[in-house]
Amino acid sequence: MADWDIRKLQILRTLRERGTVTATAEALHMTPSAVSQQLTNLSRQLGVPLLEARGRRVRLTDAARLVLTHTEPVFEQLERAQAALAAYAGGEAGEVRVGAFPTSVPTLVVPAVRALRGTHPGVLVRVREAEAAEAYDLLTAGEVDLALSLAAEAPSAADPRLTQVPLLADPLDVALPPDHPLAPAPDLTLTDLAAEPWIFGGSGPWSDITRRACEAAGFSPHQGHSASGWTAILAMVEAGMGVALVPRMAATRRDGVVMRDLGPDGPVRHVTAAVRRGGESGRAVTHVLQALRGAAAAGAHPGVNPY
Repeated sequence: MADWDIRKLQILRTLRERGTVTATAEALHMTPSAVSQQLTNLSRQLGVPLLEARGRRVRLTDAARLVLTHTEPVFEQLERAQAALAAYAGGEAGEVRVGAFPTSVPTLVVPAVRALRGTHPGVLVRVREAEAAEAYDLLTAGEVDLALSLAAEAPSAADPRLTQVPLLADPLDVALPPDHPLAPAPDLTLTDLAAEPWIFGGSGPWSDITRRACEAAGFSPHQGHSASGWTAILAMVEAGMGVALVPRMAATRRDGVVMRDLGPDGPVRHVTAAVRRGGESGRAVTHVLQALRGAAAAGAHPGVNPY
């Protein structure tokens, strides 16, 4: 019977996800030569070729993909076993590493941690701020136990490695200079602002969200200025340099900027929590998820002028 080495199978799985030996080595904190050696040993143990050369890169063979298809449930059971042991050994205590995108930290993570201090003081939450897509990468690499991110940045809703938990739909409000002629307009829509210069990042999730929202309203936004930080974006709006979409969860307000609610049909971004499949059965993770749900349900967004 072939020897099934879990560590080597994890390396093969990571190579499938990362695509190259170098990226796999970086994700697992190994050297590329060590990754190659471990996979060569696994191929010898299983008696089938696992990799084939494609130019200067390697790709998984059909045998390797077959192996991973049949071992995926094993990884899930190992996650469940680890979660069960942690619950058994620690009871209500435990450490949960959370990767969270920036605007979710003050609005969801901090309220959840405060709530946990009262209900489950033995649960320690360690927060790592990360961009939305990076939070999922940290989760699949095993560097965090829970990712707080955006649904649009998820690898796939059907990804067998993850369990995703919807938390809230965060409305996107529009920021206008106070002397803008449409600042007091009733029933303001994105289409009313189609001819305006827009301020958003040159790339990344916020650029994608702004473009998708405007395109759904029937126009392609003209990018007047590029910025990714809310302080810079709102300073430019205040100066009359353009308009911008701002997530209500960011809770950023400035004197001299008018924030307008775009109504029930306005754009939203969907905030989710995700864990590795099987990890949700751990009691400490369950407590953190419950606290995040409570923070999402109770989080009253700052008032926005609907006119």
